[in-house]
Amino acid sequence: MLLEFWENFRHNLFKPLLLFFYLGFLIPILKVEFEFPYVIYQGLTLYLLLAIGWHGGEQLATVAPSSIGSVAGFIVLGFVLNFVLGLLAYQLLTRMTSMRRIDRATVAGYYGSDSAGTFATCVGVLATLGMAFDGYMPVMLAVMEMPGCLVALYLVARLRHRGLDAAGFMPGERGYTAPLRLGPGAATQPGPGQNLDAEYEPALEELEMSLEKREHPQPTAAQPGPVTATKLLREVLLNPGLYLLFGGIAIGLISGLQGQKVVHDDDNVFVAAFQGVLCLFLLEMGMTASRHLKDLKTAGRGFIVFGVLAPNLFATLGIAVAHSYAHLTHTHFQPGSYILFAVLCGAASYIAVPAVQRLAIPEASPTLPLAASLGLTFTYNVTIGIPVYIEVAKAITERFPIS
Repeated sequence: MLLEFWENFRHNLFKPLLLFFYLGFLIPILKVEFEFPYVIYQGLTLYLLLAIGWHGGEQLATVAPSSIGSVAGFIVLGFVLNFVLGLLAYQLLTRMTSMRRIDRATVAGYYGSDSAGTFATCVGVLATLGMAFDGYMPVMLAVMEMPGCLVALYLVARLRHRGLDAAGFMPGERGYTAPLRLGPGAATQPGPGQNLDAEYEPALEELEMSLEKREHPQPTAAQPGPVTATKLLREVLLNPGLYLLFGGIAIGLISGLQGQKVVHDDDNVFVAAFQGVLCLFLLEMGMTASRHLKDLKTAGRGFIVFGVLAPNLFATLGIAVAHSYAHLTHTHFQPGSYILFAVLCGAASYIAVPAVQRLAIPEASPTLPLAASLGLTFTYNVTIGIPVYIEVAKAITERFPIS
């Protein structure tokens, strides 16, 4: 068994898709003077989201009416599970790191969400293995991206209620600034020996940093002013990645229900070119992940351990929960669905939650969460994680077959 596991693992570890990721990962390390054009990166992301959503929507249209209840239940289960995993991530970070509580809350939100890039990579790996998956899994990708945003907002709201200061420190944390006590004629005066400009300058410099602007410049910045529920809802549901994914699903679903197959099996754009586009995407993601590694130097050893432990723990829990659901509801999942669900549970966001963070949690570090989600977890998942999850899913489904 161990020999079979090693052979399968080694075979999956050196597929062309992953070799492109390794190639990109080495570019910053070897200091090769190469920059991936951001416009091309945007185009690749747009293509992958639409291709995955479009194909998923067409497959969703073929779901039998008798199976709609079990499919809907599985989607709800995925949403709830990712919310629970976000809270579990916060507890693990509390015990394993000495980070500020607001940074723990934000990182927990990232791990309560999922990753479209990891999902696309997994789809590509499953295609090369000839491993089928259920057509509604792209819907799971869209739905399971949202819980992380809610986890982060919930945890940070609790911290603010308990005395979070303007720079993101809690009482008892080094750097915490107690609120000024106002008295007659002292409304705008600092306390004795207190220099407010010097006190807040480091925090303000940190808040002005934008990792996306350094790696992937954004066309617009967060708008100043109070953050309303409408703004947050718009940021969660209408961020560009989620909008394109939902749009692709809707187009595929509507065309499928009308009996029109938009994406044909021999389509040169959305089928034949998928693997090539994914290779270029992984080349760029390898560069980005490698550049994030330097941000982990100040995070501590426990944070690094968490970034590798979390995907293994959460993905295994995902496979166990999915198989338990299949047992209880007598639902038959395609083999690839277990792997994709594991990836959705074990991945961390780098699109949706960062957008919400910029808008609603400016006090948190903009570098640490992305360093963990991209530098550690994404890198682990697309290289070692996916082959491991395939073997774990095989072991669980073979050990506990559905009668």
